Amino acid sequence: MTPESSGAGPTVRDARARYFVANGFDERGYADRWVRLQAGPIPLFIPNTRSRVRAVRVHDVHHVVTGYATTFAGEAEIGAWEIASGCADHGAAWVLNLLALPIGLVRVPRATFRAFVRGRQSANLYRRTIDETLLDRPVATLVHELRLDAPPAAATPADVAAFVGWSIVGIAAFLVTVAMTLAPIAALIALIRR
Repeated sequence: MTPESSGAGPTVRDARARYFVANGFDERGYADRWVRLQAGPIPLFIPNTRSRVRAVRVHDVHHVVTGYATTFAGEAEIGAWEIASGCADHGAAWVLNLLALPIGLVRVPRATFRAFVRGRQSANLYRRTIDETLLDRPVATLVHELRLDAPPAAATPADVAAFVGWSIVGIAAFLVTVAMTLAPIAALIALIRR
């Protein structure tokens, strides 16, 4: 019996609503102009661009179907999983996931690697539209279609090589972002010290 034929379990819409409540999110947040991210004790504000909103609508459903948390570790895991399963033409997803990957390499390297391998063995929703039909489907059906209910297979040498390659790209993206963020601060300090 497939999940579709059983008809049991919550819909994606219901599970996403519970995910929003559990994490203090709200679907209305898709319309916000700015998004607050917390980097430890430091709040960061990023523009909530159309590209980001488009990616986050998919990303939120991915949290529902994968079970990855919204903690630093969970975001690193889902970032690794999304990179490995492919973000298609969602540029914001590629960028945000590449910035999350190095955090996972430092904080939870094994879990990040496992999530990456899981992504190479499954599919995601970046090539689909998050519409009413998808939201009204049972979560179990979507989990099954994306092959997320399959037992994990051992990592292959190709999985390891891909992980190393994407990790290098992620580290480079992270360092460039940090440098671009700190450069104006360093310039301001230099001006003050004159």
